[in-house]
Amino acid sequence: MKKVLILFVLVFPLALAQNVTITYWQYEFRSKVEAINELIRRFEAQNPGIKVVHQTFPYDAFQQKVAAAIPAGQGPDVVNLYYGWAPTWVKAGYLVPLPEDWTRRLDQDFVAMAQAAKVGGKLYGVPTAVRSLALFYNKDLFRQAGIANPPRSWEEFLTAAQKLTLKQGNRFLQIGYGIAPDGQDHHLVREVLVRQFGGRPYSEDGKKVLYSSEAGLKALSFYTDWVRKYEIGVPGFFPGNNGYRDGFMAGKIAMIIDGSFAIGTIQQGARFNWGVAELPLERPGGRKANFGSFWMHGLTPLATGPKREAALRFLAFITSEETQRYWLEKVGELPASKNLIRDPKLSLHPIYGPFVLSLAYAKATPFVDEAAQRKVMVDAINRVLLQGMDPAQSLRMAAEEEQKILDQFWR
Repeated sequence: MKKVLILFVLVFPLALAQNVTITYWQYEFRSKVEAINELIRRFEAQNPGIKVVHQTFPYDAFQQKVAAAIPAGQGPDVVNLYYGWAPTWVKAGYLVPLPEDWTRRLDQDFVAMAQAAKVGGKLYGVPTAVRSLALFYNKDLFRQAGIANPPRSWEEFLTAAQKLTLKQGNRFLQIGYGIAPDGQDHHLVREVLVRQFGGRPYSEDGKKVLYSSEAGLKALSFYTDWVRKYEIGVPGFFPGNNGYRDGFMAGKIAMIIDGSFAIGTIQQGARFNWGVAELPLERPGGRKANFGSFWMHGLTPLATGPKREAALRFLAFITSEETQRYWLEKVGELPASKNLIRDPKLSLHPIYGPFVLSLAYAKATPFVDEAAQRKVMVDAINRVLLQGMDPAQSLRMAAEEEQKILDQFWR
């Protein structure tokens, strides 16, 4: 807390001279919305001269709302955005750089992954939390199937998943794994399996696609074989935008790969014993790989004069260590603070621990257009699963499509 208080003094030496109203936007995610509402209540109690208006929008419409509002001189002063959107938003003029002392704070106090909040060497946002992926599993279904422990290798994973899959004729009654190309599985293929099989998804500078390789083909073939060969699941098994997660909470899906951001939702929705484990390895003692990401809070060009001062004060509050502790309890996302993440109580925690341990080797993809790049990999998977295309052909198509996206941006 001491460091945070010092920051407040450095950034805000004088009290606000008048009452100010600022606006904060984020997408609709229940636990995050509830958390921000409570944080706004606490912030306004500590800062009686500032009122914060909180507005939320459906995820699929969020970027379009921002794109329409800010150029028109309307919308948020402080906005929540996925780190992978930052290059595009900066190019479009939706964000302004944070003051230099914020860059020093990020460099000193935040985990290395948060460096992805910089574009062109300037800092455009700060996260409250970071996230990684892990395997969620239904302990009750494992016990009923005679499986003692979560899988440590993909071979063990497939063996367990086949035992946990129940069919009646051609109809799945229960599946071993929740297939979700547009959930977290596109990250699983590109960032986890490609690396575990010895490849790299992109060049060091993020300008070249490298997954059209032997390792990339192994990764896509292996993943799509979960449906085509091993029959441990099927796309769209459970209805809904997050059907893989909902099906897990309903007890119909034995295992899913999801982010630490899902902890709060699963804690509220699951009515059975469940656990979390680090992602399986390609083989015992093999390469560890994980995908790391975060949402950050940025400042828009609408925050000027007294509103800018108030917005920076709010930004400091919602990224403080005190807020990060609350966020972990309420939302389940991991603290972005180096100091907090070192707490052994976290790394040894049965739920948070696997996520915390994976931060040591998780990589944050250097997106330039996250939505377009995500679609490329989701389409590559679906061409194989839904259209029966050869994985090698589909992967070549994906690499060519994504290289065009990168070339266009960097030109």
